[in-house]
Amino acid sequence: MGKTKVLIVNKQNDIKIPVGIRLLIRRSCNAVLDHEKFTDDAEVSVSFVSDDEIHRLNYEYRNVDRPTDVLSFPLGENGEYDYNNETGACMLGDIVISIQTALKQAKMYGHSLEREIGFLTVHSMLHLMGYNHEQGGVEARNMREIEEQILDDLGISRQSSYITG
Repeated sequence: MGKTKVLIVNKQNDIKIPVGIRLLIRRSCNAVLDHEKFTDDAEVSVSFVSDDEIHRLNYEYRNVDRPTDVLSFPLGENGEYDYNNETGACMLGDIVISIQTALKQAKMYGHSLEREIGFLTVHSMLHLMGYNHEQGGVEARNMREIEEQILDDLGISRQSSYITG
């Protein structure tokens, strides 16, 4: 596997993103790339935003007038990605996470914020790699199975608690 640069930006001034979450995001991105046998150098951007901001983005890009937990903005199609001319890395795309919604969902589902952020990151990375679940059916089931396998490999499956290591 090549080197992966994950740029993490917190656009939420009132909520601090713990160092452990930042490490988990990097591990999650790498786990997806490893699972997909992606061998090139890669760049991914992950931004934490408010519910208001993700609502705005969801409406602007998907015409859905409500907040959501995560949005993915792939920069590639069919395995072809733009390259950063300075680094030679494939620019996979952008992941935008509402930290407010992630906190609510972690509480609602009865698991840790780490598990929720890990899931959202893996889910979005799979979108950046070309997976889709919008039509449901086999594609959605396949994507869910891959998500759970990667989360199990990371030690943050639904049955386990997050353990750093």
